[in-house]
Amino acid sequence: MQDDEQPQTIPALLAYAAERFPEREAVVDGDIRITFAELADQVRSVAAGLIARGIQHGDSVAIWAPNNYRWVISALAATTIGAPMVPLNSRYRGIEAHEILRRAKVKALFAAEGFLNTDYPAMLLEGATQLSFTQDAPLVPGLPELESIIGLPSSESTTTRGASSAALHILSWDELLHLGTTIEAIEVQLRANFVETDDVADIVFTSGTTGRSKGVVSAHRQTLGVANAWAQGAQVGSEDRYLIVSPFSHTFGYKVGILVCLSTGATIYPMATFDLDETVRLLREERITVLPGAPTIHQSILDHPQRPDASELSWRLAVVGSAMVPARLLERLREEVKVKQVTTAYGLSEAVVVSMCKLDDSHETISTTCGAPTAGFEVRIVDSAGSPVPAGTAGEILVRGQNVMIGYLDDPEATSKAIDSDGWLHTGDMGMFNEQNYLSIVDRIKDMFTVGGFNVYPAEVEKTISSLEGVVACAVVGEPDDRMGEVARAYVEVLPNTELSAEQIIAHCKRWLANFKVPRTVEITDSLPRNAMGKILKRELRPEAVPVGGTRA
Repeated sequence: MQDDEQPQTIPALLAYAAERFPEREAVVDGDIRITFAELADQVRSVAAGLIARGIQHGDSVAIWAPNNYRWVISALAATTIGAPMVPLNSRYRGIEAHEILRRAKVKALFAAEGFLNTDYPAMLLEGATQLSFTQDAPLVPGLPELESIIGLPSSESTTTRGASSAALHILSWDELLHLGTTIEAIEVQLRANFVETDDVADIVFTSGTTGRSKGVVSAHRQTLGVANAWAQGAQVGSEDRYLIVSPFSHTFGYKVGILVCLSTGATIYPMATFDLDETVRLLREERITVLPGAPTIHQSILDHPQRPDASELSWRLAVVGSAMVPARLLERLREEVKVKQVTTAYGLSEAVVVSMCKLDDSHETISTTCGAPTAGFEVRIVDSAGSPVPAGTAGEILVRGQNVMIGYLDDPEATSKAIDSDGWLHTGDMGMFNEQNYLSIVDRIKDMFTVGGFNVYPAEVEKTISSLEGVVACAVVGEPDDRMGEVARAYVEVLPNTELSAEQIIAHCKRWLANFKVPRTVEITDSLPRNAMGKILKRELRPEAVPVGGTRA
């Protein structure tokens, strides 16, 4: 899509996709296959149901469910009528969901029914009890704005609604559609036409892995700006079939997944939870062409015993995220399954696509950097005094541009701390530029620790360990030491049947790293704790947390 024809609101984008790609498949979810024209029709029907339930322009609508076709329809329906969409991680417990619904003043909630045998509404009531809310509310104590809960049936559902769920008067999907028949089509269209580029499109709460989550508020133009930039950089087109493993509740699954497909005519293949066998099947039978995911996902595909031959695949683009990418993985993708293009990128909820590698970049560039600035972003690396540093020198990454978030929900103090008076977003990430103006992520500022007065950036140690054969992933944290203040401790996830000892890992680090950077202890495991996006949860590995178990040197 050329810049001069890019829709600037999500309802305009949906209309564009339905007009330009009417008969192409928009979503394939199991036996469900929906064209772009049909998608637009179904979105209008759900949007009409929301209007019938009293949802006004500016009211928040939340979705608490795994990736599926109804998630796509629900999100587009909310944004079509000017209701900011609030995605909730499907793995949240009731207390976590309750907090976000309360802070975002959500008026309608789409909630999964029976996903992973879980009664979501019952969990929400339990969360209210845990938070000691007892006051009257339309549905759930402590959520006075919440007036509607709509059940989203799950194909994995093996449970029926519990008594607590029934007491909440949950609307079924079909009941919502029936309510929508009382609303004239012209009213839905007028609501869509009323949506402006600077209206709030979504409120995405940060993962909260390091503390209280923040609600990142973005306008339609910002949400679509980053989606369009990524689509152009990845050269996504209408012939692509895009398997979306990343949760829709995360910016990558939603903005770099759903909205990229709408803008290009690519087909959305949602995956509720990562299923290796199903992924391999879809690669073969549905001829998936685009697959983003953490390096571990791609490695597991390559090691699958029934992995298709390259001749059976149409896989053209592997997106390996912003995590550390072993060069050997890139070589295997290109040699063993003939993936023609591999890319990586860097972003955060507050600025979704900051930098990106080009599709013709070398293995070394992709494995050591996350590309050059994109999406109209300016990027600056500064020292602790705020002064720019030269290429090759680490400092905090600052980002400025029209696609930086509006701010944090109802938190002007946090917003002013994050975005300075000159418009620079202080990311809290440490990085550096090389001579080609490509960005490398060194680490999170808060993850840095000091050994005997010397700064240690865990990412450097992790990259060294990851170069060993058999290492899937690793995490390095600082642990207290009476003599040095802190020392490095490494948790290393290895492939099954890998004969790699803690002593070998330490010896390898001693060969390549200064002594103060070498882990004092190494714990080997077959599984590191991760969130829904595959990001390693270092908070669960720090000294005060319970060790994951394994071999200790």
